[in-house]
Amino acid sequence: MTHSNALSVTELAQLVGGEVIGNGSITIERIANLETAEAHEVAYVDNEKFFAAARESRASCLLVPLGAQLEVAETSLIEVKNPKLAFAVIGAALHPAKQREPQIHATASVATTADIALTAYLGPNVCVGEFSSIGAGTRIESGVVIGDNVSIGAGCVIHPNVVLYDGVSIRNNVILHAAVCIGADGFGYVRDNMGYHKFPQIGTVVIEDDVEIGAHTCIDRAALGQTRIGRGTKLDNMVHVGHNCDIGERVVIAAQTGISGSVVIEDDAVIGGQVGFGDHTRVQKGAIIGSKAGILPGKIVRPGVWWGIPIQPLDEYKRLNAHIGRLPRMREELKELRQKVKELEERFK
Repeated sequence: MTHSNALSVTELAQLVGGEVIGNGSITIERIANLETAEAHEVAYVDNEKFFAAARESRASCLLVPLGAQLEVAETSLIEVKNPKLAFAVIGAALHPAKQREPQIHATASVATTADIALTAYLGPNVCVGEFSSIGAGTRIESGVVIGDNVSIGAGCVIHPNVVLYDGVSIRNNVILHAAVCIGADGFGYVRDNMGYHKFPQIGTVVIEDDVEIGAHTCIDRAALGQTRIGRGTKLDNMVHVGHNCDIGERVVIAAQTGISGSVVIEDDAVIGGQVGFGDHTRVQKGAIIGSKAGILPGKIVRPGVWWGIPIQPLDEYKRLNAHIGRLPRMREELKELRQKVKELEERFK
């Protein structure tokens, strides 16, 4: 982000379909936290437990739930159905993404057979291989390496030092953060008498529209066929997606999750951080997996909330945790019982 736009409270309300309470002509320049907001800044409050903090806030505008009945002196309110969502929309309007003028930097290395849109930007030391294409308005930042026969759609942002191996396909409006690596060989080997023989890794990777992938995430190419990341899916930093995985649409996966080969994650699943997937598992639509869970190979995770190692329904996991928490006490009770049994045995002898 390089600059802020200034909009009136009324304009912000129109943007998010909200209702203004107070002065709609105040100019808003930035978004901010509720506790640190100052004049010409907007914050949000989506729960009654934060109303007291809202009354103390110095923000010029607050986004609040419908019918909140919150009175804040000298602060305009915008009532909306979902304040946090409205805050995100307003944030994008007030703090637009950095824009680049179309350019191919003098230090960029572009193959003569590559097809670069006239409105694309290629930064310093970018490398583009043979027969690759880059769509309109796409921004390729410094140090990005794009192999041969790579397709990148329109409106994408490829941050510094991303590596796209040969033959991968990036659709439209995709964001790849720094040092993402897409299309490296999958971890596939066949054992023989002399050790391991590499299984062919000749497939591809397809990243569909509106996907965002966090820094240092790696997505392996398929051995045969394709590894797919579905439309609207968001991957956090340092996620690993193994070969031939099929990640559906609007899936969210938090940091440090490791996904073995041939895993299927259906649309709208939610995966916490540091989750480990065995190969050939399937996560069905509507499943939510808590952080640090472990999923055995071939497991089918049905809709609901799951946690633990090995993974189990949340209610079972909580009951088990409660029992585990009582183990030290139970151990002492068992020692006392053993002593009493020993004393009784001695008496009857």
